Amino acid sequence: MPDDPRTGGPTTRPGAQQDAQDAQPAAGAADGARPDHGTRTMSMHVDRVPSATNPADAVAAVLGVLDVRPSADEGPDVFTGTSYRPPWGRIFGGQVLAQSLVAATRTVDADRVAHSLHAYFLRPGDPQEPLTFAVERLRDGRSFSARRTHALQGGKPILSMIVSFQLPAVGLDHQVAMPDVPPPEDVPSLEDQFGTIELPAVQELLRSRPVDLRHVEGQIYLAPGPEKVGRQSLWMRAAGPLPDDPRTHTALLAFCSDYSLLESILRRHGLPWAVRGLRTASLDHAMWFHRPARLDDWLLYTQESPSASGARGLALGRIYTRDGVLVASVAQEGMMRIPEEFLPVQ
Repeated sequence: MPDDPRTGGPTTRPGAQQDAQDAQPAAGAADGARPDHGTRTMSMHVDRVPSATNPADAVAAVLGVLDVRPSADEGPDVFTGTSYRPPWGRIFGGQVLAQSLVAATRTVDADRVAHSLHAYFLRPGDPQEPLTFAVERLRDGRSFSARRTHALQGGKPILSMIVSFQLPAVGLDHQVAMPDVPPPEDVPSLEDQFGTIELPAVQELLRSRPVDLRHVEGQIYLAPGPEKVGRQSLWMRAAGPLPDDPRTHTALLAFCSDYSLLESILRRHGLPWAVRGLRTASLDHAMWFHRPARLDDWLLYTQESPSASGARGLALGRIYTRDGVLVASVAQEGMMRIPEEFLPVQ
């Protein structure tokens, strides 16, 4: 695993393990579709364990990984899990985020739903090793419950999260309107853009993707966007069938919330993911679940970066249903280490 504070992601990040605050490229912020956050290009991106033979198999693999199981040896609030092994050969941070949410959810009453989570990525994760999820019951009130989950490997936390749950309630209701963007059918898919490239790495990346991502403004994997703007939108939908269980869709929403969020920072500075020497790491992740959503329907993920400084960048996101219902908000800060030649002259 690369030396990164995060717990997985599609980037390839060389180096020895360090502390979260002085890490090499991130192990978790993933765009899931980009070729790399770091030092490799798309053609070098997949050289490890094949993860799926087609996107539907990839969805089934993710569902299996999110089904964390109670640990009979460790106690009632300890769960174990494995890792989905995407082409980049590292644990995707969204996976550990979602697994930690699932573990916490399994310790609360079924009528209480997650409404927010706050997580820190502490160490890189190894997809070859099992994961343990230790849940602490912080509080069970009349309306709200709180849980703390530590995701562990080798006895050390790689992620720490607090989740709050609430009984459904009636109250004030408003939302920010969804921006006007082209429908997903009018936005090229990754298959449309890269499907004719015969490189084995590219073909494996395409067939092992559990989520169909479509960038409204065009992807920035290999080349920068046409404008230096700190915002973007992408459509996303699971690439295979899903069960009806609402808690599964909430977990998958957390899984997908880790896709591409830091791209808004790169767009603002006219940088693609393929910049050699670029190193990124998501440091923390917060999410608020406003309304129910299904990942087998198209969702619009709008993303923007209000600030970058001190080799860190902040990215904010909103997730809407196709008909404009705001279902979730997301915030993430990431380490952004840029090669010196791409930094502005002081």
